[in-house]
Amino acid sequence: MVARGEIARFWSLESLHLVSSDGGAESSALADDNGSEEDYSYEDLCRANPRYLQPGGEQLAINELISDGSVVCAEALWDHVTMDEQELGFKAGDVIQVLEASHKDWWWGRSADREAWFPASFVRLRVNQEELAEGSSGTPGEEPAEDAGRGRHKHPESKQQMRTNVIQEIMDTERVYIKHLRDICEGYIRQCRKHTAMFTVAQLATIFGNIEDIYKFQRKFLKDLEKQYNQEEPHLSEIGSCFLEHQEGFAIYSEYCNNHPGACAELAGLMKQGRYRHFFEACRLLQQMIDIAIDGFLLTPVQKICKYPLQLAELLKYTAREHSDYRNIKAAYEAMKNVACLINERKRKLESIDKIARWQVSIVGWEGQDILERSSELIHSGELTRVTRQGKSQQRTFFLFDHQLVACKKDLLRRDVLYYRGSTDMDAVELVDLEDGRDGARTLGVRNAFKLVSRTGDEAHLFCAKKPEDKARWLQACRDERRRVQEDRAMGMEISENQKKLAMLNAQKAGHGKSKGYGGGCPSAPPLQSLRPVHQRHVTVPASLPQQQVFALAEPKRKPSLFWHTFNKLTPFRK
Repeated sequence: MVARGEIARFWSLESLHLVSSDGGAESSALADDNGSEEDYSYEDLCRANPRYLQPGGEQLAINELISDGSVVCAEALWDHVTMDEQELGFKAGDVIQVLEASHKDWWWGRSADREAWFPASFVRLRVNQEELAEGSSGTPGEEPAEDAGRGRHKHPESKQQMRTNVIQEIMDTERVYIKHLRDICEGYIRQCRKHTAMFTVAQLATIFGNIEDIYKFQRKFLKDLEKQYNQEEPHLSEIGSCFLEHQEGFAIYSEYCNNHPGACAELAGLMKQGRYRHFFEACRLLQQMIDIAIDGFLLTPVQKICKYPLQLAELLKYTAREHSDYRNIKAAYEAMKNVACLINERKRKLESIDKIARWQVSIVGWEGQDILERSSELIHSGELTRVTRQGKSQQRTFFLFDHQLVACKKDLLRRDVLYYRGSTDMDAVELVDLEDGRDGARTLGVRNAFKLVSRTGDEAHLFCAKKPEDKARWLQACRDERRRVQEDRAMGMEISENQKKLAMLNAQKAGHGKSKGYGGGCPSAPPLQSLRPVHQRHVTVPASLPQQQVFALAEPKRKPSLFWHTFNKLTPFRK
């Protein structure tokens, strides 16, 4: 009899096929060159797994597995930075143990010996659910030296099955993804173009971006994947070369993700009108699409591109070094990680520009071009004393952004109000550290000082911090600013003019009629919620979805999934 611990260790959440009534795996045909496809319909999925489409069904099943003693792990798709003590912060790729998943938006989990809430939309359930201690650290594809031999020889059939699980997940999620893209193009875009009185060409370009190009690209990619897929022995499949051959093509996702905030704003405006809500719902029903709103479908490409590195990392882990596909998988993992890194960084920048725009609107007497014309990130802020050539001291609050340093003065009576007092072009100056003593140019003693000297040599800005540690932070921040500027250039990181204008427009609308003030550099975070006693802590759920205004970052909660086949297989082993 198989030990219960082994079942908990090797079961797969997502990767197995849907099973037909006779126990055989159903196949999903690839799109041909004419675009015809034979995928699972909404009705097929209902018949195969009727319970899946019940609201909260997936979370309920995960909770049953957890209460039954199984360890359920998820991997972070995105960084989650939080100031709320009730929320769990993590970085993309971190492993989180799911302890409760009854709420659809927020799950309770453990990471780094800390338990708290985290957004379910920011994670992906691991394909091969193992003991938490195993595989939670180390380089993908590498095993600890002392266990390497044992891992390869003691359970080779288990490792082959785990590689099969990951291969199956990659193939099956690609097929489902293609169906989603086809439904968007045929179910929504085609119908919208027929109704010229409701939609302009510009509106459709904003809402759907280049998703038709993505659909065309993904069909070619899946076609190549199918050629490399070994149906008889999936663990022998060699798919790494497909990712490497198409890695440049994945760059089209940058445009889509860059466009997505504007798409959300445009769609939200239309959905305020009943006729548009009814129209999009009619499109969904006519296309026989699963019960997800249009904004849910439009989110899938955003998450898909950042899911590839996690899938490849897991595949690399279960690919032996002697496997013919090992080198290609390793190279594909690095390539897709770089693509996802660019997307993730752009997402973070887009969130940042909204905050920066609101900050500028709060500053009294702003002069010159908008801050977003040159900057997209606040790097450091604090008080410094600026010393003029005449030896006059000026106490100012400084904000270091990429490319520029902005000076402000606090109101004498209202300390939360800031007045604009100028800016320094960081691209045109060099940082000079000064020792305590006399500054030759001004013949006065200085402490904790540094200079920003013009590259042309005709101007220098002298600053003094209150404490040595404050000076050290400013020096490091200035170095970080130069490094980030160089990284952005190397990555091709750019924010479109339309997005900058939209951020400023939204900030001006939000600040209209309000007194201008300042609450800590960028708009203040939501107030912290007090923690309830331990026995009640699961009652209090964070009130809002993180970063909802930019990306919900969730694959639809009721999308076709391969979870239920695995769950049904586990049923006989439940106590």
